Amino acid sequence: MAENEAPPLVDQLCFDLYAASRAVTAAYRPVLAELGLTYPQYLVLIVLWERESCTVRDIADTLRLDHGTLTPLLRRMEGAGLVARHRDHNDERFVVISLAEKGSALRAHANRIHCDMKDALALNEQEFSDLQLTLRTLTTRVS
Repeated sequence: MAENEAPPLVDQLCFDLYAASRAVTAAYRPVLAELGLTYPQYLVLIVLWERESCTVRDIADTLRLDHGTLTPLLRRMEGAGLVARHRDHNDERFVVISLAEKGSALRAHANRIHCDMKDALALNEQEFSDLQLTLRTLTTRVS
């Protein structure tokens, strides 16, 4: 390959990551659609199931989303009765997001969704663990 030529698509790691991400997200789509959720909404709920409530900034940092993407998502989730938004009592500059009853009730489906997706990947426990470690290392290195 000449120095000024781009490597073919088959040799591009960026494409493999993109294709894998789209495939995994697509695998979640029908399961989440049954619950009336999008994939980003599901990720927000996972954060809240772990913490009960947190600031918009905490959610943005955890999910690596910018404020401009997250705010409309949270507004839609509030409108759907999944979360509640209110100003922090200690510092009104911050908006706190907490689970609403409907969002909390969906937690009952979390383990099934997780197990179904692990099964869909068809990886054994070691392969799954190795893949997570590789992806986390890659994310850390390029962040």
